[in-house]
Amino acid sequence: MHHKLEDDKQYHIRCGKGDLAEYLLVPGDPDRVPKIAGFWDVAKEISMHREFRAFTGKYKDVDVSAISSGIGPACMAIVVNEASRIGVKTFIRVGSCGAIQRNVKCGDLVISTAAVRLDFTSNCYVMVEYPAVASYEVVLALIEACESLGITNYHVGLTATTADFYAGQARQTMEDVTFEQTKNFVEVLQKANVINFEMEAATLFTLANLYGLKAGAICAVYANRITDEFKPNAGEEDCIKVANEAVKILADWTIEKQKQRKRWFFPSLIGKHNF
Repeated sequence: MHHKLEDDKQYHIRCGKGDLAEYLLVPGDPDRVPKIAGFWDVAKEISMHREFRAFTGKYKDVDVSAISSGIGPACMAIVVNEASRIGVKTFIRVGSCGAIQRNVKCGDLVISTAAVRLDFTSNCYVMVEYPAVASYEVVLALIEACESLGITNYHVGLTATTADFYAGQARQTMEDVTFEQTKNFVEVLQKANVINFEMEAATLFTLANLYGLKAGAICAVYANRITDEFKPNAGEEDCIKVANEAVKILADWTIEKQKQRKRWFFPSLIGKHNF
C-alpha cells in the first residue's frame, strides 16, 4: 500500500508526478536547498513539509530538482521510496561529513564510492552482506565535475554511514560517559581506509541498487576527528557547485549513450584521447 494524499502527492515529501525531475540532489539541511537552486537558471519552490523542502528548475538546460532529507538514514529512506515512485531516477546526496583520515582537511570534498552499512535502516530491506555501492557513472560525473570546475581538494573512496551522530560516531556525550559499543570505532574504520563519517549514503546506495536507480554522494568536510578541527559550512559552496555540474555531465553522457546506442558509459565514448 502506497501512502498518498487525495491530490496524489506523496505522504511525507508532498510532491506528486511531474513535481520532481529525473535528477534529484539531496542535501540533509532544508536551508541548503535554496542554496543549490541559487545556481540554477530557473528555480521554483515545490513543497515544504517537515524536513522535506523541494525545489525544481533547470541547470544549464537540464531539468533538475533538490529536496532535503533531514538528518539520518530513516529520513533518506523516505525520500528514496517516495521520490522514486514519482519518476526520480538519479539521486545525488549533497552533504556534510566528518573526516577520520589525518590528510583530509576541513573544506575538502569526499566523493563516496561505497559506504559501510552502520545505518541499520538498510537492514530492513536486504541482508547485511549486500553492498552499499554508488553508481560508477555518478562517481565519475562527480570527479569530472570537480576537475572541470578546477576544484582539486577532493577525495574518492569509502564512507561509513552511521545511525547516530554521537555514540554512533564514537563521540563522548557527557563527561565520564563512554560507550563500549563504539569505543574503538574510529581507529578500526581509519585502519580500514574509510575516509569519513556521515549518516545517509549507505541507505541511499542500498535502496537505489535494490530499485535499479543511480545514486552517488559528495560531502563537504566540516570536521576532522583526528586533528580535532571543526569548521561548519567549510566547502559547502564547492560541494553544491560540483553536484549541480555532475547533473549536467550525466545528462550529456546519457545523450551520447543514446546516440551511440550504448547502455553503459565508458571513457572513449566521449572521444579518443592521447594520454
